[in-house]
Amino acid sequence: MKIVTILGARPQFIKASSLSREIAKRNEIEEIIIHTGQHFDVNMSAIFFKEMEIPEPKYNLEINSLSHGAMTGRMLEEIEKILLLERPDWTVVYGDTNSTIAGALASKKLHMKVAHVEAGLRSYEMRMPEEINRILTDQISDILFCPTQIAVDNLRSEGFENKDSKIYMSGDIMYDSALHYKTKMKRPIGLVNESSYILVTIHRQENTDDSQRLKNIIETLNRLASDGENFLWPMHPRTKKIIEASGIPVKFNCIEPVGYLEMLYLIDNCSSIITDSGGLQKEAYFFNKFCITLRDSTEWVELVDNNVNKLMNVDDSTLYENIKSHLDNKVDSSLNLYGKGNAAEIIVNELINNS
Repeated sequence: MKIVTILGARPQFIKASSLSREIAKRNEIEEIIIHTGQHFDVNMSAIFFKEMEIPEPKYNLEINSLSHGAMTGRMLEEIEKILLLERPDWTVVYGDTNSTIAGALASKKLHMKVAHVEAGLRSYEMRMPEEINRILTDQISDILFCPTQIAVDNLRSEGFENKDSKIYMSGDIMYDSALHYKTKMKRPIGLVNESSYILVTIHRQENTDDSQRLKNIIETLNRLASDGENFLWPMHPRTKKIIEASGIPVKFNCIEPVGYLEMLYLIDNCSSIITDSGGLQKEAYFFNKFCITLRDSTEWVELVDNNVNKLMNVDDSTLYENIKSHLDNKVDSSLNLYGKGNAAEIIVNELINNS
């Protein structure tokens, strides 16, 4: 059996690492990796292949720094050429990026089977490009691997039980990775002032491309820093460019982007997390850290429902007070929201059974 895996962004590398390790155990499976190049900074891309022991991609499309339409169109065109050459039994796509929808669409137009890992998630926020990508990818996938029961319920409520696609509750493949790599995490080089820091990440377009929202976030964090809060921000290259262009001062500790094993170290050693990331919301929970999410909605609603994640309205004039009131919140570590850490095994077994 031949599987083509489409990768393009940091969370996809993390998910793929678990699946690739499981595939490596099976002599009957050949995996072909296509890296679209959507994240092209070395710290945001190439380093993941090295430190997470993912096989080198057979194809690197180097498609980046384009508008959504241009990027997706270029990916669709190039992935189609590779699929015609490789003729896989399955195309596996992850998450909700432009790489995800391009890989799924190219495959289905060639009548090739698609498996969507992390299917069924919904934020119900249609201004998010990721929400559009995940909805459309679900609609054309042959197998839908859901990380949570809520994701399964979302698909059933949308009528997927009446479609030809199959739904499986696999658990979360990122949980597999967190368990595996927790013993291999490493301290970032040059990290100073580690005592009781709050980890910060901001990169979503809904925040970075809206100058007022970005200004509100940074000014609020600056104010909290002046109160004595210790923030640490591994700044995304794109966010850094926007901040520099806008002239917004950042008055707390920022460092260069880090690899996955270094990020795990930062998560494990922080006191809490402030983010707009999807994946980091879960990783915070995996490491028993309370997460403040700078978004109006989240696809990981079970975290909010179980009071381990708090959504924040960035446009609210009380953002400072709201964040400050939750910085000392604790997490109930007895919850089991994302399976048993064997999602990769379940996924590979079902791909074989349905091939």
